[in-house]
Amino acid sequence: MEVNAIILAAGRGTRVGGRESKVLLSVAGRPLILHTLERFRRSREVGKAVLVVPPEAEGDYEAMLAPARGASLEITVRPGGARRQDSVRAGLDALDVDCGAVVVHDGARPFAAPELIDRCAREARAGRSVTVAVPARNTIKTVLRGRVQETLPRQSLWEIQTPQAFPVRLLRDAYAKAEREGVEATDDAMLVERLGVPVGIVEGSTTNLKVTYAEDLLFAEALVSNGAV
Repeated sequence: MEVNAIILAAGRGTRVGGRESKVLLSVAGRPLILHTLERFRRSREVGKAVLVVPPEAEGDYEAMLAPARGASLEITVRPGGARRQDSVRAGLDALDVDCGAVVVHDGARPFAAPELIDRCAREARAGRSVTVAVPARNTIKTVLRGRVQETLPRQSLWEIQTPQAFPVRLLRDAYAKAEREGVEATDDAMLVERLGVPVGIVEGSTTNLKVTYAEDLLFAEALVSNGAV
């Protein structure tokens, strides 16, 4: 069964500062997105990646990726939409016709280990849905109007990351249901859960960070310079 990946890079990333997309910011002398793609190039399971980018920057990404054409990983660039779900939908429409399993990943997570990607891909090839996650390290409380309402049991809480992986048909069904019902979600696993389908956990790592704020770039630089990723 063929495995494709959807790599989401269409977000603006305003919280990190600056005017350009955060996936184009430099980490160890290279655009962040190239670090992300390098992990997928080293995957043994994923044969094609659909990179979903801002529509107005599609040509810029094509030019940036031109030197890597012909490498082991086929990369297709597609314009994304206003919402994350719109971008995933664009990615789904660009998958190979014989693709049976898909790995969805945030382009701003540059250090997902190739072995982690492959484990998720194998789960999806076997018909299972999974998301990478790490156990919550901090105490979590629900807060309403500035007051604590409840302290949640930390032993049952996990921080969700990507990649997430699914049988393609299942993820398409999840998106069709969400569209019919006008539901928006912060990740794909939530939409699959709404089908009543179990989503398993693949334990990730704190080095699989998502660059969201300016300080995350400093951490990313430190990880590279210290050989931790």
